[in-house]
Amino acid sequence: MGRTINKAGQPPFAEPESPIDARSQPFAAHLEAEYDSLLPPLHLNRRGFLVTSLAAGFAAAAGPVAAQTAIKTEASGLTAGQVRIPVEGGSIPAYRAMPEGEGGAPVILVIQEIFGVHEYIQDVCRRLAREGYMAIAPEMFVRQGDPARYTEISRLFSEVVSKVPDEQVMADLDATVAWAGQNGGNVNRLGITGFCWGGRVVWLYAAHNPRLKAGVAWYGRLAGDKNELQPQQPVDVVKDINAPVLGLYGEQDTGIPLDNVKAMQAALAKGSDAAKASEIVVYPDAPHAFHADYRPSYRSEPAQDGWKRTLAWFDQHLS
Repeated sequence: MGRTINKAGQPPFAEPESPIDARSQPFAAHLEAEYDSLLPPLHLNRRGFLVTSLAAGFAAAAGPVAAQTAIKTEASGLTAGQVRIPVEGGSIPAYRAMPEGEGGAPVILVIQEIFGVHEYIQDVCRRLAREGYMAIAPEMFVRQGDPARYTEISRLFSEVVSKVPDEQVMADLDATVAWAGQNGGNVNRLGITGFCWGGRVVWLYAAHNPRLKAGVAWYGRLAGDKNELQPQQPVDVVKDINAPVLGLYGEQDTGIPLDNVKAMQAALAKGSDAAKASEIVVYPDAPHAFHADYRPSYRSEPAQDGWKRTLAWFDQHLS
């Protein structure tokens, strides 16, 4: 059952690799056929792809980088870099990191903030890869605009983020999972984590994909206005959640009221079995984006505790 716990406290471009080595081809072929049979058909409106490669460095719109706290995870010993994911109408760039020379690693989708798949999100992928996962972060805004070109959050949100349909996001994530299954990942052990904008996506994808085993949502929006592009919010889909989700929230988050968090907890308690197995942790002194180590919002204690909980959650549900 959901509950609140108060606790104190750029890689070079790389072309896609050949699918996988000969040792894991039978494994990959089995997973590919199994997973492709479950993918829903895509029905997206075709439009130009406005982003062809990932950002180098940190997003300008996020503000000056807090160099003293920004974490840098080396790629040595990892297979890490940009890949391309086939989707309807073309392909989208993604950052993939996984242990070097290993096939069959559990897969974790990493979903960006509004700033795109910049250095922070890429580093999160490398951190997860060092824990034995294939972590892959697809750029979700390719049809709407390039977040790396923006310097103002308000313009980025109004001109790009607000125009991204949930249907497009779900379909691109399904395509990313299919790609992972064809390229050395074990999609029978599938997880997802996301931050801010991506935190909301975690809840929605948990209700969308029956193959998902676990999710971790970092301060993702839970309720609010709905429209044609975003017809549901996480609190509306708890009855359909397929995998337990760990939600990590800050009590000082001015954009996500505690009333929303409490409403989500109450809904989880009445939702699916996976919803009832979900958990929400609230950190008393944490603002929004408390895990973003490159920003002034970073709070080391809740960020580190949340990361430990994240790894334990995935270890529990993806083992």
